[in-house]
Amino acid sequence: MGDAIKRTEIYYAGDFIPYTVTRKPIRSNKLTGKTSAKPAARKVRIKVHPEGRVEVTAPEDASDSDIHTATQKRARWIWQGLQDFAKQTDDVLPKRYISGETQFYLGRRYVLKVITDPMQESTVKLARGKLNVTLGQELTDQEARAVQVQALIEDWYQARAQAVFAERLKAMLPKASWVADVPEFKVMTMQKQWGSCSAKGNLMLNRHLIKAPKDCIDYVILHELCHIKVHNHSEQFWRLLTQVMPEWKAVKAKLDGMAEQYLNE
Repeated sequence: MGDAIKRTEIYYAGDFIPYTVTRKPIRSNKLTGKTSAKPAARKVRIKVHPEGRVEVTAPEDASDSDIHTATQKRARWIWQGLQDFAKQTDDVLPKRYISGETQFYLGRRYVLKVITDPMQESTVKLARGKLNVTLGQELTDQEARAVQVQALIEDWYQARAQAVFAERLKAMLPKASWVADVPEFKVMTMQKQWGSCSAKGNLMLNRHLIKAPKDCIDYVILHELCHIKVHNHSEQFWRLLTQVMPEWKAVKAKLDGMAEQYLNE
């Protein structure tokens, strides 16, 4: 009889993390014929694989509750392992827009899941720690499929950026007392800068910024709002930015540290 495999999940940091459970037969000591007295729950072994698979091995006498409890106790370690492997993948490989890759949204990683369902419209939705892309048509050509998935994700990012940036701009305006009216802004794809401010006071914000945490978005918006008053990067500008966002250096460092991954498409 082969090892029994069961699939289930734990919840940590806002993510549902699936894992498989493989039950192993209890082996007795060859000399004494006795089995170990160690509680079954203590024999639970957990392994995080580079491709993002979490494997739990437990003796056949361990209860489902014991296994789940043991796995949940190590949730942080599992989650961190998945993050580390995902980071390595993101750093090395260009996006292929296939299931199992990760996409960022507001500073969090989401596992991409691509499914085909001709009975539905093509959609992109966040659900249970995943970015679910549904293709409403069957595409057997992998390159064409990747192009379609990428286009859907980019459109989704554009729409989310438009909504979130408008919300954060409204939230930041009270800090910029020198700005009388709500500035117009455009969401654009840029590779060299996170934002800019025109001579007329209109803002341009990088679509990729929607992948960053909200405090990073706030930093970029405040940076550009400061340019409405001071049009250069003089000492006066930096004093003004420090006045409205004292922690801007730490936030900027966080954003710069993730720039390569946020800009990876």
